[in-house]
Amino acid sequence: MPIEVQYVWYTYPSGIEALKGISLTVEDRDFLVIMGPNGAGKTTLLKTLNGLIKPTKGRVLVDGVDTRHATVAELSRKVGLVFQNPDHQLFCSTVEEEIAFALRNFGFNEEEIKERVEWALETLGLEEYRDVSPLMLSGGEKKRVALASVLVWDPKYLVLDEPTLGQDYAQKEKLREIICGLLGQRAVIIVTHDIEFVVDFRPRPRVALMADGRIIAEGKAEEVLTDPELLSRASLVRPQVPEVLFNLREKGLPVRTDVLDLVEARDAIISLARGLA
Repeated sequence: MPIEVQYVWYTYPSGIEALKGISLTVEDRDFLVIMGPNGAGKTTLLKTLNGLIKPTKGRVLVDGVDTRHATVAELSRKVGLVFQNPDHQLFCSTVEEEIAFALRNFGFNEEEIKERVEWALETLGLEEYRDVSPLMLSGGEKKRVALASVLVWDPKYLVLDEPTLGQDYAQKEKLREIICGLLGQRAVIIVTHDIEFVVDFRPRPRVALMADGRIIAEGKAEEVLTDPELLSRASLVRPQVPEVLFNLREKGLPVRTDVLDLVEARDAIISLARGLA
């Protein structure tokens, strides 16, 4: 069964209306990226998925369970949320203890905890930091610890809020490799401003754009992330490949602009050049 966000509204106690009639479905093994400007409601939406925020109106169902009638602990077993700021979820004395903490709370036996922690340390490249306080690490390293501490319990839905913040190119590529290895095993939901990080995925995700508490577009990355009007409404910069193609079209060349892949763009330009020769 999927996650179903059914016409969800949420108003903060301050009176700010963060979500305005959001409807969205996340199927098993889905790959969804949510993008939009600051204040669009992206993080608020993520927090409704594991019950940290209960809808003011509408409802969220996780595998048929209404989040309004379940605890965060119950929902977190299925929906693993990695916060944008890792300092909001790191508190143990060592990295190893941090990764093992949730497993003990969920009742895993010590032998399985040890196996899972070792896997997480190796997968995220954290072996050398096992005895180090997570609070002493760099921002990028803290991100990896936070991801490891959630990934280790194998949630059905993995939710990542701005995972590339504080990561250099090599760390982003490692993160992409990890996420790609998870696709097909569980649903992955990512909130990010990093449009180039999104377009380099294979397979590419479904993309939902948000603005002013609403979803303004949803569809294939090739369609959504090459639409200049939608990107402008979502305060996103056009990806590099379609940007080049749009510039060529503005100069009078009848080249396709709904292309995100560099190789496909190259082939389109070569084909066009041959036709004009």
